[in-house]
Amino acid sequence: MKIDFPPRLELAHTPTPLHRLSRTSAELGVEFWIKRDDLTGAALSGNKVRKLEFLFAEALEQRADTVVTCGGEQSNHCRATAIAASQVGLSCVLLLRTADPNNPPPFRGNIVLDRLAGAEIRWISHAQYARRHELFESVAEELRAAGRHPYVVPEGGSNAVGTWGYVLTCEELAAQIDSLPDKPTTIVYATGSGGTGAGLAVGAKMTGLRERGVRTAGFNVCDDRDYFVKAMTRIAADMRARWPAVPALDADELDIVDGYVGLGYAKSRAEELELLRDFVQREGIVLDPVYSGKAFYGLTRELAANPSRFGERVIFLHTGGIFGLLAKSEQLEPLL
Repeated sequence: MKIDFPPRLELAHTPTPLHRLSRTSAELGVEFWIKRDDLTGAALSGNKVRKLEFLFAEALEQRADTVVTCGGEQSNHCRATAIAASQVGLSCVLLLRTADPNNPPPFRGNIVLDRLAGAEIRWISHAQYARRHELFESVAEELRAAGRHPYVVPEGGSNAVGTWGYVLTCEELAAQIDSLPDKPTTIVYATGSGGTGAGLAVGAKMTGLRERGVRTAGFNVCDDRDYFVKAMTRIAADMRARWPAVPALDADELDIVDGYVGLGYAKSRAEELELLRDFVQREGIVLDPVYSGKAFYGLTRELAANPSRFGERVIFLHTGGIFGLLAKSEQLEPLL
């Protein structure tokens, strides 16, 4: 079907390539491909900019002059938002979660890029982050009182608007998969806020990939399966409410692979970093420790237990975020 997309800015370098990795295929016992969304841009690297293309288009339509968003201290989403805001001439306020807001983390990794882009960083506690929707309203009201025009971008850009970024990615993938022999295929991704997964699931239906036997499977890097099933179905329902041509998404259509959060969000075990190191040395492709690294670790464990778990072909979505590795240098050094 022809998809009628909402307005979008062209911020990302797309389409991103789809590469077959023969050595990893031999290692895992499946035909392994990688969708290089780490190549959407240099400082914009990753999946977040695909969502921001639609979100920023709406922000500019609403005549916003400032974007406000939130994330962890090394948030890839916040870094991409800050860089993209500079590109289109918007100011940016970031609410970054940290253990002790009075003693912010070291000036490294994504934080450096946030500041280079001119973003205003407001450090908030974990307890405050749990009330982020209230904080958004408070900050937006403060900005309006100062004569500014804020536009709030939710955590991860994961809402009805931003999720169109991964419906568009499915359109890209459908064209790329057209050139491959038919075989059972699963698109594997990491999920931290639900928008990428919801977009892939909705997009697979809208582009006909699902009818062709292409499934999607997400590895949650925080929370649990139930949380993401609820988040993704809610996002899809919100999309359908605004754009009735969007198909319904049922909970039983979602494959969320739980059990690989490990030590917690953005916390890495030695075995996860060792696998990330081995992948770089085997393929020359750098995964990030928070999202794609954890998802790849989970994928290897699942395939070791059941080689047919994801069919004959796996397309692994590299969601970018390698700047987060710079915050792991002390943990990585003993492994190198």
